[in-house]
Amino acid sequence: MIKYNLKCKHKHEFESWFSDSKEFEKLKSKKMIECIFCKTKSIEKSIMAPNVLSQEQKQKDKKSIKYIKKIQKDLLKMRNFVEKNFEYVGNNFPREVRNVYYDKRKNKNIYGKATPEETQELEEEGIELTAIPWIDNKKN
Repeated sequence: MIKYNLKCKHKHEFESWFSDSKEFEKLKSKKMIECIFCKTKSIEKSIMAPNVLSQEQKQKDKKSIKYIKKIQKDLLKMRNFVEKNFEYVGNNFPREVRNVYYDKRKNKNIYGKATPEETQELEEEGIELTAIPWIDNKKN
């Protein structure tokens, strides 16, 4: 696959993908390529600048990937901790968290699911919640 920047006779610019350069030429000769803006079929390839990364940018990209992997690892540790030490109450979370909050004797750790509306209602009642990004615990 190859991506070309294209330009019509009215100077509109757009991009399109082709299986190879021969396909572009074939479709152009058959007038099968048209401008996405004005529908003219007079289309030419525009000058394309290759995407070349400097060494500095490559290093930044590597650091970003390492940082993202570290965050994923930390979130996975957090998920494992929660699953081992808290009771999963599923969609009953709003009801169960109210039971824990209003009956001070019930001091148990729970986790589950709540809609944004349910979360807002709980917060308006003074119940503090924490949302954790729940990443997949399978190795990719």
